[in-house]
Amino acid sequence: MRKARIERKTKETDITVEINLDGNGVYDVETGIGFLDHMLEQLSRHSLIDITLRAKGDLHIDYHHTTEDSGIAIGEAVAKALGDRTGIRRYGDALIPMDETLTRVALDISNRPYLIWRVDFSRDKLGQMDTELFKEWFQAFAQAAGITLHVETLYGTNNHHIIESCYKALARALRAGLEIDPRRADAVPSTKGVLGGSL
Repeated sequence: MRKARIERKTKETDITVEINLDGNGVYDVETGIGFLDHMLEQLSRHSLIDITLRAKGDLHIDYHHTTEDSGIAIGEAVAKALGDRTGIRRYGDALIPMDETLTRVALDISNRPYLIWRVDFSRDKLGQMDTELFKEWFQAFAQAAGITLHVETLYGTNNHHIIESCYKALARALRAGLEIDPRRADAVPSTKGVLGGSL
């Protein structure tokens, strides 16, 4: 099974994450940020990646460091569990509705990180969480995981629905891209023979 454990400790955060890419969507997440926990639970449930995460951060300052660093830690764990990415389908996409909202995610597990973020919010906060921090999480995750990631909300008015549809769409696209292709299970999915870099 493709599993990994990452421990990330800085002066701002202390995070431990364990993942199983071939799991059943079992999660146990505690970041100290209720809304972020809810989103990471959605990510696990709909991608079928088992995620155990414990994060302690400088929440007395704000939620920025804990949000960003949880994205980094999960991304690093995904990259570690993937190894050289042999056998994966590599590409994934999802179009996810949530009531009045529709979000599209397309990704390439290419080891060439990039984020396109076309998501707008009409409020600065969801509960106590700044909505601008969601882009920071997706950027950190894409960079650390080595994923080219395009996220676009096509329409929607409810801010909770908008961001939840982003995480669910990411989850479903990851599920597709991370899956082992039985027709090419022994090959890296690239004509170059490797994924990433300038080769």
